[in-house]
Amino acid sequence: MPLSVPPGASVDGRTTRAGRNGPRTQPETTDKADHMETTSAPADVLRSFEDIVRAAGRDVLAHPHPHAERQAAGAAGPGSAAGPGDRQAEAGGARRVGIEIESFVVDVTRPQRSVPPEETAAALAAAAGVTTGTGSETEGRLPGGSRLTFEPGGQLELSGPPLPLTEAVGAMRGDLQIVREELARAGLGVAGFGVDPLRPPRRHSTAARYVAMDRHFRTCGGEAGLTMMCSTASVQVNLDGGSGDEDIVARFRLAHALEPVLIAMFAASPVGAGQRLGWQSGRQAVWAGIDASRTGPVLPDLADLADLAAGPEQLAVLWARYLHDATLMMVGHDDGRYQAVERPTTFGAWLAGAGPVRRPPTVQDLGWHATTLFPPVRPRGWLELRYLDAQPSGLWPVAVAVPTVLLDDPDAARGALAACLPVAGRGEAAARRGLRDPELFRAAARCIDLAVAALGRAGGDPELRAAVEAFADRYTRRRRSPADDLSARFAARGPTELLREEAARCVPVP
Repeated sequence: MPLSVPPGASVDGRTTRAGRNGPRTQPETTDKADHMETTSAPADVLRSFEDIVRAAGRDVLAHPHPHAERQAAGAAGPGSAAGPGDRQAEAGGARRVGIEIESFVVDVTRPQRSVPPEETAAALAAAAGVTTGTGSETEGRLPGGSRLTFEPGGQLELSGPPLPLTEAVGAMRGDLQIVREELARAGLGVAGFGVDPLRPPRRHSTAARYVAMDRHFRTCGGEAGLTMMCSTASVQVNLDGGSGDEDIVARFRLAHALEPVLIAMFAASPVGAGQRLGWQSGRQAVWAGIDASRTGPVLPDLADLADLAAGPEQLAVLWARYLHDATLMMVGHDDGRYQAVERPTTFGAWLAGAGPVRRPPTVQDLGWHATTLFPPVRPRGWLELRYLDAQPSGLWPVAVAVPTVLLDDPDAARGALAACLPVAGRGEAAARRGLRDPELFRAAARCIDLAVAALGRAGGDPELRAAVEAFADRYTRRRRSPADDLSARFAARGPTELLREEAARCVPVP
């Protein structure tokens, strides 16, 4: 089957497939990038905060329908039945991970040029059977199961299927290799950084969704919004939400506790638009410049979940409050097209009758609203870990493996929580200083040791364990991160050569 790669089908307008056991990629929406197809019935009108709590609870509790093939999160709202939870893990199902890799596309001969997504898609079409399209869905997959989509600035995203860790990494490695080989024939390459080190942000997509997003940011969020859309890239790790009430709460809490430690450990964006940013993770600096109601944590205080007996119901209230208090970015116009919200208005205000349109909000509106919120950990029936920079030099498997085993291995999870609690909430310090911070270094060193040990217990791919051990020796145990290498390479070669070198080689640099 030919694979369609629509240039306007990204950010949070992607396709999702139901899975029986775990998180998947393309977890956001399935609707077209130019308009919303409204499906809510009159009974889906939201009338109270309790209605939001009920919808949000399905995001936390996750009861997937095993036969659902394509269900829009936007159509069904938060907690769509097609969401990939892992309640079936209670019956012995293996944990699974979904990997999303974003990369900057680079013209190796002219690295300063911003490559349009149409050009990338055409390069893939020439030899890989990939065809461009105008809709938002990708029809078909690469051999390893990955789908391809584009972010508004032309960043290429590969989103792999949910698989056990070793298989997921192996499948993504194979698909990335195919993409690199096909792009190389057109003189293009892909590079992993949290922020584009050379080129200023430029929006290529003219899809109505991204025009509305851009307009909202320009009127309500300043320049950081456009930079986020067009000049940042990440490794997103999608993990099972949990297999029982205490497990759901524990995993949610640990995913938040790990945030500052993993930000520091995998920081990879010290340079942006040709200049030093003064942060180890400049990508986090970009996010810090966006409305905090959209980017702050769902769980700002880990003490709120210190008692695991509190249950997932408390998580549902936390997520519902976040949805309620967050600023609206866009809504569906009467004709289904995206309408930017150009003044600060929350979903709660809309619920109270003071929204940007006269009609009351629906469950579907709440679902679309959820796809425009970017907390560090987002519950979608599974857990999206959104705080990791895209990684240079082929280091992304380590960034996937470490959080996966720290959450999935019980001994590692207990040790990681104990190590991370003293530095909980220190995301800004982690992004600015990285592992130069003594307390973050101690927590990171403990976590990387726990991850190596957990991988040893799990067996699996010895190459993956060796990669984590090598990363620990080269970076973590020496109080360094990939950002330190990138800073040295920037100083020695400048931003143009840094971008060209990464795109051309994609291998570790001595």
